[in-house]
Amino acid sequence: MKVLVAVKRVIDYNVKVRVKADNSDVDLTNVKMAMNPFCEIAVEEAVRLKEKGIATEIVVVSIGPKVAQEQIRTALALGADRGILIETEEKVEPLTVAKLLKGVVEKEQPQIVLMGKQTIDSDNNQTGQMLGALTGMAQGTFASEVAVDGDKIKVTREIDGGLRTVELKLPAIVTTDLRLNEPRYASLPNIMKAKRKPLDVTTPADLGVAISSSQTTVKVTPPAERSAGIKVGSVSELVEKLKNEAKVL
Repeated sequence: MKVLVAVKRVIDYNVKVRVKADNSDVDLTNVKMAMNPFCEIAVEEAVRLKEKGIATEIVVVSIGPKVAQEQIRTALALGADRGILIETEEKVEPLTVAKLLKGVVEKEQPQIVLMGKQTIDSDNNQTGQMLGALTGMAQGTFASEVAVDGDKIKVTREIDGGLRTVELKLPAIVTTDLRLNEPRYASLPNIMKAKRKPLDVTTPADLGVAISSSQTTVKVTPPAERSAGIKVGSVSELVEKLKNEAKVL
């Protein structure tokens, strides 16, 4: 069974994001980049499927500039077998990403496609669902548990009211949530081995996809500074402030 995992290069979640002085975009100068945390969970789940003898090959795909090979190599060090970089300097929107991944799916014919439910930079939570619509594959989103049984996969989903388990017929798309697993750290020997694993580079044109944007960034601003709290002398004073100042009562 082949598993395809999509990963994205984003600003490391430990980094405090800065906005450019002209408010045109986020400042990426000398900023540490990393694999999107939800994508790390997807890679870990694929590796666990391989360790159980369910998956036979793990292919990692990423879309972005040449430096995105770093995140693919990280996935290879974690246990993936080979990587594919769809190289482009353009910003890609979720629908374009889904179209590019559709091209890879048609070429690779994986039985399972794993990807994070969203990325921490754009927070769109759209690509997995769009890929399902384009390919006609079954999809299980927000997965907190995955179990493969023959040609079917059971996905326990996190929903507002609790948990819902759906059974999908393979091939299928699964988007991962935080509680699915805890990603491992790559060992030094595996990091060295990853340098020798195959990594193919292709372009959107090779997949027959033209990158175009339907959105324009008007302005990027940092979030408002949180104001300091205050102390109140009594419950009645607290209620009065909640009612007349905060207006939450």
